[in-house]
Amino acid sequence: GRAVRVAERHRVESLALYPGHLGGDAGDQLVQAAAEGLVLASWRFEGSGDDARGPRPAVRVASATLVGASGRRWDDPVRIGHAFAEAENLARTLQARPGNVATPSHLAAEALRIADAAALECEILGPTEMEAEGMDALLSVARGSVEEPRLIVLRHHGSEEEAAPLVLVGKGLTFDAGGISLKPARGMEKMKYDMSGGAAVLGAMLAIGRLDLPVNVTGVVPSSENLPSGSATKPGDVISSRAGKSIEVINTDAEGRLILADALHYASEWEPAAIVDCATLTGACVVALGHHRSALLGNDEGLLDELRAAGDRAGEPCWPLPLDAEYRRQLRSDFADLKNVGGRPAGTITAASFLSEFVEDAPWAHLDIAGTAYGKTRKPYLRNGPAGIPCRLLLEWVRARTGV
Repeated sequence: GRAVRVAERHRVESLALYPGHLGGDAGDQLVQAAAEGLVLASWRFEGSGDDARGPRPAVRVASATLVGASGRRWDDPVRIGHAFAEAENLARTLQARPGNVATPSHLAAEALRIADAAALECEILGPTEMEAEGMDALLSVARGSVEEPRLIVLRHHGSEEEAAPLVLVGKGLTFDAGGISLKPARGMEKMKYDMSGGAAVLGAMLAIGRLDLPVNVTGVVPSSENLPSGSATKPGDVISSRAGKSIEVINTDAEGRLILADALHYASEWEPAAIVDCATLTGACVVALGHHRSALLGNDEGLLDELRAAGDRAGEPCWPLPLDAEYRRQLRSDFADLKNVGGRPAGTITAASFLSEFVEDAPWAHLDIAGTAYGKTRKPYLRNGPAGIPCRLLLEWVRARTGV
């Protein structure tokens, strides 16, 4: 990353990298990291047009050459690093687009282009299909907007048809004004970033398809806007969900968990090997962990350990929080099966506890990326603004599952 910054200042068009005499896994990791750093550092947002290929770097660096004394070829780590970084750059581009461009239908169009570029299967559900599926929680969030919601499903068939898939679910709230529980005006322009989890999943699916990883992976992005209007869901409303559980909406600004609830229950029916969701879900996460680590919660310790290790390898670390049954009590409602918020205490944990109600028996983990998905950064390979996190974390986890 620093090398690209220096090259930018001096308008250097090519770089030479010397990985030294490292061999084996250490050498592969170094070369992959170098490839990722070069591509990530070269990203700049150049507009809000429909370019599914992602960003066109404005950096003058056009090529990089590996100079090695070991005599070995670095094709695979370079290929993987380039694919991982391009995936995260795509996520960053989608994040950066303004809310009047990056609508739910826009994300769906991007998903179709990604599917074409990476040989993926793509299915898009609109309001009619959602209603048939009983996805009232998702539909309730979208009622205040003229923009129709979408549920995006991308499938990579990398293994036998009967093999249980890994499922990645990303929150795709393309603009969140809070609904009737309106957010303060200051900083509301950043609520275009509330689709960051969905952007990360779309980027990850692009790389998974292009690398043709030998595993079945399904990406799911529930997408809508959350705006106030005469037709919007109101505090105190009781809505249903695909799981059949009723939900008392205490705060319409706790909408991300509602669209995720239906998406998680939908994914659970595929009998997946594991489900990982990621979402800019709670401000409480920023209070707890700041902007340096994502929060990690779930129902399977082995899965949580895998994700922590993947985050460390990717440079996108996460930190586990408890998910004890006691926190579920904060979601008790007098009028429904549960409330959508549990008060101020342990807000990140109670949000994850809410989501856990809609996951069946599958191993499941939740990444709260509210503090890490965008903002100012000291990392030399990133710029201030959209970070694409946790796209490379997800990719490292999927790749580790394959043994590639």
